[in-house]
Amino acid sequence: MVRVLAALPHRARHASRALLRHYRGRRARPTVQLVHQPHPYARALGLVAVVLLGAWLGLLVVGNVRVPVGPMDTTMTLRPSLAGGTKINVSPLGALELDSHHAPIRLDVDVDRLDPARSQALVDHPERISGLQDEVTRDVERGALDVALRSCAAVVVGASALGLAVYRRPRRALAAGGLALTLLTVSGATAFATWNANSVLEPKFSGLLSSAPSVVGNARSIVSEFDVYQKELARLVTNVTKLYDVTSTLPAYRPDPSTIRVLHVSDIHLNPASWKIIASLVEQYDIDVIVDSGDTMDHGSAAENGFLDPIADLGAPYVWVRGNHDSKTTQRYLARMKNVHVLDEGRAVSVAGLRFAGTGDPQYTPDRSAKPGGDASEELAGVRLASALRDQKAAGTPVDIAVAHNPTAARQTDGEVPLVLAGHIHHEETEILKYGTRLRVEGSTGGSGLRAVEGKHPDPVQASVLYLDRDTRRLQAWDEIELGGLGLTTAEVSRHLPKENQP
Repeated sequence: MVRVLAALPHRARHASRALLRHYRGRRARPTVQLVHQPHPYARALGLVAVVLLGAWLGLLVVGNVRVPVGPMDTTMTLRPSLAGGTKINVSPLGALELDSHHAPIRLDVDVDRLDPARSQALVDHPERISGLQDEVTRDVERGALDVALRSCAAVVVGASALGLAVYRRPRRALAAGGLALTLLTVSGATAFATWNANSVLEPKFSGLLSSAPSVVGNARSIVSEFDVYQKELARLVTNVTKLYDVTSTLPAYRPDPSTIRVLHVSDIHLNPASWKIIASLVEQYDIDVIVDSGDTMDHGSAAENGFLDPIADLGAPYVWVRGNHDSKTTQRYLARMKNVHVLDEGRAVSVAGLRFAGTGDPQYTPDRSAKPGGDASEELAGVRLASALRDQKAAGTPVDIAVAHNPTAARQTDGEVPLVLAGHIHHEETEILKYGTRLRVEGSTGGSGLRAVEGKHPDPVQASVLYLDRDTRRLQAWDEIELGGLGLTTAEVSRHLPKENQP
C-alpha cells in the first residue's frame, strides 16, 4: 500500500491518505442499533387483555361443576358478567334471575334433569320434605365451594398458558396467572360484600315460569313469616319436581266424574305416529269414546289395511265415518273390528252414553283419477243425513252428535242436532250455524301425512277433547290440542267454553 502511494503524484497521494484515514475511523466506530420500546401503558393493557382472555377461556374449559341438589342434577358455572347476579335455568320451564350480588362474575345454575330414584323416594316418603331444605342447602354450599376452587385453578391455568404463548417468557406467564387469581379474588370479595340474601324474594321469571307465584309461593307471606321460609324453599324444589313430571306428558283435565269425554280426530292420512298420540290422549284424558271423521287412509287400498290394526288396542270405542281418501274396502275392514262403529247412510249407534249418527263421504278421490262430484254431492249426502236425524228424533231416540267428513255435508244438519263433527280441511274451525247447531271441524291428526313435507312449514298434529254433560249430553267445554309437525317438538293445549257456559 505504501509503495502504491509513493508512486502517486503529491496531490493524489495526499488525497488518498486522507481517504484511508476516514475509512479506518468509520471501521473502528461501533454500530448503534435503535430498538423500539413499547409504551408502559400499552404493555399494561396488553397484559390485562391476555389475563382476561386467558381467564375466560379457562372458565369455559374447566369451570363447570356437576352438583346433585336434592332430587335434581345441576351444573354450576362462573361466568364473566358486568351485572353479576345468579341465573337458574330450569329447562324446559324457563329461567329465574336473582339480583344476588354486584360483581363482574355471574353464577349460572343449570337444572339438567331429575334423578328418577331420588324423585320417587321423595314422592314415596313425603316426610323427607321436612329435611329437604337442609339437604339442598348443604348441596348448594358444597357445589359453590367446588366451583370456586375449580374456577381459581381454571383462571390461573388459562391466563398463565395464554401468557406463555404470547410472551414466551415464564416470568410474564406467572405474572399473568397471579394477576388473574387476584382479579378473581377481588371479584369474589365484591360478590360477598354485596350479597343480597333477599334476592330470592324478588326473582325475574321467563318462559313457563312466568306463572312462578304458584311455584315459589307468595313473597309477602315469606317476608312476614320468615320461619316458613325454609318450608317454601323445600316447596320450590318439590314443585319443580312435580312440574317436570307434568311436562313429561300431555296435561290432563279433571272435570266432574260424570262428564263424558270424546276425543275427536280426523285426517290421519296413514301417519303411524298418530296411533301413539291418540293412545296417549286416551290415557291422559280418560277418554270414553273416539270419533274419527275420516281420511284415515291415503289411497284406501287393501294393502294399507294393516295400518288400521292398532285401533283395536287404543282402549276406547272408535266411531268412524268414511272420508274421500277412504274406500269401501277400508270401511269393510274396520267394520269387522269389535270396538269400531262405522257410520254410513245415516246409521245411528249409542256409545258411551251418547247417540251418534253419520254418513260416509260420497266422493272417493284419492288420486283424482275420477271426476269428483263436487259440493253438490256433498250437499246431497248432508240432506240425507239430516233426514235420518229427523227420523231418529221422531222415533224418540234423538241423536246427540252427527258426524260427516266434509263440512259442506255437515252444514246440512243445521237445526237437527246440537253438535256436528267434520274434518277434511286440515285445520280447526268452530261455527254456530244459522239454526243453532254447533259445527266443530277438526284439523289433521296425522299432520297431513306425507303432504307435511310439501309446504314450507310442516302441518301441526291436531286433535280435540270434547266434554259433554252426561245428563243433558250438551257440550260443556273443549280442549284444542296442537303438537308440532314433522321435525318439531312443541305442544299447545287451549281451553274453550261455549258462550252459554262462560262465567
